Amino acid sequence: MKKLIFNNKTYALALLVVAATGCKKDFTNPNETPSDVVFKNPITAASAAVGIQRTYTAGQASTFFAAIDANGLTTNELILLNPGNVGENQFSKGGINVDGTNNVLTNIWTNGNKMIFDANNVIRYGEQTTDKPYGAGLISYASIFKALALGNLSMFWEKVPDTIGTIGTPVTFIDRMDGYKKAIRVLDNAIVAYEANNPNATVIGRLTAGVANNGMINALYALKARYALFSGDYDAALAAAEKVDLSKKVVLDFNAQVMNPVYESATSNTNFFQPIDSTLGLPEAIAPEKTDGRILFHTRIKTPQESNPRFRINGFYAALNTAIPVYTPGEIMLIKAEAYARKATPDLGQALIELNKVVTKKPAGDIYGVGADLPALGAMAKNDLLVQIYRNRCIELYMSGMKLEDLRRFEDVLDETLVTRKRNFMPYPFTEKDNNPNTPNDPPF
Repeated sequence: MKKLIFNNKTYALALLVVAATGCKKDFTNPNETPSDVVFKNPITAASAAVGIQRTYTAGQASTFFAAIDANGLTTNELILLNPGNVGENQFSKGGINVDGTNNVLTNIWTNGNKMIFDANNVIRYGEQTTDKPYGAGLISYASIFKALALGNLSMFWEKVPDTIGTIGTPVTFIDRMDGYKKAIRVLDNAIVAYEANNPNATVIGRLTAGVANNGMINALYALKARYALFSGDYDAALAAAEKVDLSKKVVLDFNAQVMNPVYESATSNTNFFQPIDSTLGLPEAIAPEKTDGRILFHTRIKTPQESNPRFRINGFYAALNTAIPVYTPGEIMLIKAEAYARKATPDLGQALIELNKVVTKKPAGDIYGVGADLPALGAMAKNDLLVQIYRNRCIELYMSGMKLEDLRRFEDVLDETLVTRKRNFMPYPFTEKDNNPNTPNDPPF
């Protein structure tokens, strides 16, 4: 395996650097404090934790931007404005045009593995420190981002790495559903640590305010609910969702030095992508009602001074310092609705109640101002109810990076004309194939 050595100030807080090669990892950066020193020091251990968030959110190469980019173009949420962006052009064309050279997929893959590696070190320090409340904060914070990394890998690929390997020991792969289950185990471990020893003010003050200040426990339960739903454990999804305090914001903060990655690369210019139109990428039969207040939350109409396209990015990507939620109240309501509808013994009445909380929600009644403000839906058959849950997930969670996963999960109840995607699973990056003989074969579509 090749060794990657660089000096990049934007990753000064990230103590370890992932090689852009296979999962036989050699993390070397001679310009930073050695990890055996870092993880004996509580201040630098917290800085390493913050570095994981930077890997997830900082710039066009970040996991977060790449996931919005790949998902949005593949599922028709977005339109490509400049075909000179090769990776994006592959998604826009879809099918076999998406291959292992795709730089956007490589960013998700490489950053995801880096996040997992760095999180493992932070979690290990948190478990070993004698200051248990401090350690609980580190474990909880790092576990949020480790779970997000595992979740993103599992959303895009059929198989995901089982662990982070060492030189000479290429990793093996597990099914993506096991990837979600691994994320849930990470979250469960963090929940136990958090509830046994509530993080103290010292560690919270050294982590990013948006994630740490309102109780990381809410993000841990919200992500557990998300990945339990994705893996088909509906009782666990419901139990976790019930634990989330919907009045608390857990967000990724930005400023002029570290900008909102979608704003920086897409909202602020017309070089990458913009919303497709007011349908938000949904076919006419299930497109948003014209009076749906969420259309003008997620999008805006261009000003007379601006060039085409007519519809522009808004909402959580409107400005350089707009915070991005780790989860939203609407997502939690829709997780409950779907889980009630899909349980072994469905509770369609309760599913409809949860769905209507989203359908009737006014912007003023949502902590982020997201509200459809529509009349409540009436009783309906199970499949029709699931279609409405899918429809509202696509609208409520527009540009959240989850639509591709939703399409797979709801395909059994959607008419074929409503299944709009250009690929189902992604090919493995050549950087992995070239260095790991265990890399699975690419899916046909």
